Amino acid sequence: MGANPRFVLDQGSPRSAPSVAGGGDGALLDAYSSAVVAASERVAPAVVHLQVVQAPRAGNGEAPRGGTGSGFVFTPDGFILTNSHVVHGARSIRVSFADGASQDADLIGDDPDTDIAVIRVAGHQLHTAALGSSRGLQVGQLAIAIGNPYGFQHTVTAGVVSALGRSLRSITGRLIDDVIQTDAALNPGNSGGPLVNSRGDVIGVNTAIIPFAQGICFATAIDTAKWVVEQLLRFGRVRRAYIGVAGATIPISRRTVRFHELEAESGVRVESVEPGGEGRRAGIEPGDVIIRYDGESVAGIDDLQRTLTAERIGKRTAVTVLRRAQKLELPIQAAETPARE
Repeated sequence: MGANPRFVLDQGSPRSAPSVAGGGDGALLDAYSSAVVAASERVAPAVVHLQVVQAPRAGNGEAPRGGTGSGFVFTPDGFILTNSHVVHGARSIRVSFADGASQDADLIGDDPDTDIAVIRVAGHQLHTAALGSSRGLQVGQLAIAIGNPYGFQHTVTAGVVSALGRSLRSITGRLIDDVIQTDAALNPGNSGGPLVNSRGDVIGVNTAIIPFAQGICFATAIDTAKWVVEQLLRFGRVRRAYIGVAGATIPISRRTVRFHELEAESGVRVESVEPGGEGRRAGIEPGDVIIRYDGESVAGIDDLQRTLTAERIGKRTAVTVLRRAQKLELPIQAAETPARE
């Protein structure tokens, strides 16, 4: 009888596969473990545990509230990155280091719209984490989170970058763009800790989890964080433009889109206009639908917020609105967003 090729393959593959695959997997696991160990050893000394006492809200008689979180030192003279929701409105912030030392910190500034904050402790020649870049990240690459979940200090979890370019709604309602999704496990207390790559460079600031979901966690991209840090160090807050209107995203009828040759089939319906604000001075009225600002299409409230950058503060430009059957172009000059309490 002639040889059965299928039988020969079935006989040969089990004998050869274990040694080749086993050796390969072992080498890969060793490389993976080495990368995680090296990255965590490089970054862990810069990761801190935060104990925060929140000031009670005025007039409601409540006692001061406590909370915890994470952060990491990014300059040798004591500047620390963390989340805004960890330290916003703090009465006191206590920072504990990897070596057991602790000291009080001052809040330099925070930006609830991106959930980034900078605090500072006294010191020099402190261990620092290197700020990398989120540009060029790839889905599937190694991601390592270091933090203090539930008070368990310097906990390391590892996973991959699950997705890029996500958007996440901040506590203020503003959309945080370019958010990193990862399956590196995060828990309460991880907030503000670093997300790092295999070299130990910080690629994101861990910020959020989805309750009851597994393996879906988010970090503010480090390129966004670096821009916010620059603003906080210069001004104590992030400067954004403001026109004094409140609105909501609504669809626009196809007939109106065709008639006015609009770029989008939605816009921002103005619900209210602040008395004495720039929108009121420009002639914007409740019921108007904003479709363009400073030459950029506005398809919704998030588009409008993205156009209101610091560069547009004081700039004379135009806002385009639909008012009943008319399309109007109104002159406007944005002011600076008032500081939040």
